[in-house]
Amino acid sequence: AGYPITPASDILHELARLKAFGVRTFQAEDEIAAMAAVVGAAFAGELAATATSGPGLCLKAEAIGLGVMAELPMLVIDVQRGGPSTGLPTKTEQSDLFMALFGRHGDCPVPVLAAASPADCFEMVQEGMRIAVEFMVPVILLTDGYIGNGAEPWRIPDRSELKPLTVKHPTEPNSDDGFLPYKRDARLVRPWVKLGTPGLEHRIGGLEKSDILGTVDYSPENHHHMTMVRTQKVQNVVETIPDQQVLGPDSGSLLVLSWGGTYGSVREAVERCQRAGKSVAHAHLRYLNPFPKNLGEVLKRYDKVLIPELNTGQLRYVIRATYLIDPYGLNKIQGKPFRVHEIVEKINAVLED
Repeated sequence: AGYPITPASDILHELARLKAFGVRTFQAEDEIAAMAAVVGAAFAGELAATATSGPGLCLKAEAIGLGVMAELPMLVIDVQRGGPSTGLPTKTEQSDLFMALFGRHGDCPVPVLAAASPADCFEMVQEGMRIAVEFMVPVILLTDGYIGNGAEPWRIPDRSELKPLTVKHPTEPNSDDGFLPYKRDARLVRPWVKLGTPGLEHRIGGLEKSDILGTVDYSPENHHHMTMVRTQKVQNVVETIPDQQVLGPDSGSLLVLSWGGTYGSVREAVERCQRAGKSVAHAHLRYLNPFPKNLGEVLKRYDKVLIPELNTGQLRYVIRATYLIDPYGLNKIQGKPFRVHEIVEKINAVLED
């Protein structure tokens, strides 16, 4: 379900062509209705997704919170553009990271991923849906205008290369006392029951639930408990994602840490510096919440860390708060991607500092 918005509308357009494959699309009257429809589709047991840009993600925040409270799987794709407000609708930016991580009221954590390139979107959409289904949680996938309007050679994978997405809809009660909608497994994940399954009817909504039973529970102790459970469930995602990889030396003078559509420019800049004999390595983040579990160890192996991003330093802020290091920043907010020479010049300046 979606509402037209530059530069994300092409996703809705493309999916609308796939009716023969069982894909159902719905152009809603606004972003709020589109997000609410996605929550409803997830409750009905369907793989549900929506795509938008920054202004739309603002409007979707309340219904994303409903998805978090109800613990339902869905994918929210944000093709970032220049902001705030109408901003630069046709220009690229990476300024929605804070909103993806923190932009909902209450303690409302969701996994956040970021695609590195147009081809990488194919894999990361599948990865986002995998995490959503396995952990019964909304997932946000960040791309940007540079990726959305870009293209690159891409080999169509063989079906045998694709990871199967396992969906389980229980049809029998999960206890001697009947169906317990918030009875969790070892990873704190509740069962995903298809709407209308006989004998497994249960309450759902935005009010706080009691654990296991799923009944409305306003008690202070329960709210604290459920908040911590939802938070820990998202942190448990880290056990299912790969360790952070590094291009270049395992330790040294400088690590360039990037995310999103800056991948190509940063990779080329780092490789140029390496060919010139510089002690520099590159790590590109595709998992932004939670971070890969070895990221802190990777960062400590380098004397300095440089974070180029198309905003005022949002990832730098989060990295500083999480790992208590003080990275250098290279920030550009012009609606344009980085040029390779801009990153090379900053790498040289940081190495000389």
